[in-house]
Amino acid sequence: HSCAELLLLTGKEALTHFPSLGVPGGSAPGRGHVKQCELLQLSRKQKRLCRREPGLAETLRDAVRLGILECQFQFRSERWNCSLEGRPSLLKRGFKETAFLYAVSSAALTHSLARACSAGRMERCTCDDSPGLENRKAWQWGVCGDNLKYSTKFLKKFLGQKRIGKDLRAKVDIHNTNVGIKAVKNGLRTTCKCHGVSGSCAVRTCWKQLSPFHEIGRLLKLRYDDAVKVFSTSNDAVGHSELAGPHRHGHSPKQPALPRPTDLVYVEDSPSFCRPSKYSLGTAGRTCSREGNCDSMCCGRGYNTQSRLVTFSCHCQVQWCCYVECQQCMQEEVVYSCKQ
Repeated sequence: HSCAELLLLTGKEALTHFPSLGVPGGSAPGRGHVKQCELLQLSRKQKRLCRREPGLAETLRDAVRLGILECQFQFRSERWNCSLEGRPSLLKRGFKETAFLYAVSSAALTHSLARACSAGRMERCTCDDSPGLENRKAWQWGVCGDNLKYSTKFLKKFLGQKRIGKDLRAKVDIHNTNVGIKAVKNGLRTTCKCHGVSGSCAVRTCWKQLSPFHEIGRLLKLRYDDAVKVFSTSNDAVGHSELAGPHRHGHSPKQPALPRPTDLVYVEDSPSFCRPSKYSLGTAGRTCSREGNCDSMCCGRGYNTQSRLVTFSCHCQVQWCCYVECQQCMQEEVVYSCKQ
């Protein structure tokens, strides 16, 4: 299996083993970062790196949470909704869903590490120090670029991506991990602030800033929708095997097409996720949209219709000076959920 032995990047540990997973606020206050490193399911080398870098354990936990929440948001209307149930079994297979998990996990790690650097939560890195962007000036003006250069370099060292020979599954996992890292890199923007008289741009400070993680998640979901099924082919010119996909228009029919560096890749077709299995809880009882996805979500079993009263704030008014006063209104809401 893949050498990328980190958190939810492998099937070796169930996600539910993680302390405080999905619980805001992380670990108990006052606990040393060394203790936090011991609590995380890491390899010996990773624990050593973690102990050496105060702030890393908390950043890793933030990354796990960010990846899970984004995955669940992107798949909220799909049969597989990125639930934690069945995750270890899913990670042992080569499905499209596994590909997305690897990509969103590495993207969350890259993003969280870069943000932790610029927020001053890590001792060994600070703001982005790209030449030509006058980052020192930016620092003087109180802004700090997200340090993507450090985070990608550190992540490769942390994941320890070694030579992987002919193992198709390991190649696929590393390819999808790199797709996640590239998605964060592609979302890097140069942001500028003007300091001239009356807001003119006579004096300007620029710095690098990452896209919001929702944008990266949306991009990876589009990559999932267009994921490419691959197989292993030997390349005599370079003397090793490589990933190959179906023929693309304009390519030689004798030559298998190589997946693009931005393509998510998988090796086996996914189950339907309609019924409970070792991969998911199925779709019975899931809420759906009658006009939108009920037919697909409920796998042809039909859906139940239920009315309920919901309370919401209404007729809100701003009161002097500083608060908003609202009334509570009720309305009937129709809920659709998949039959057993």
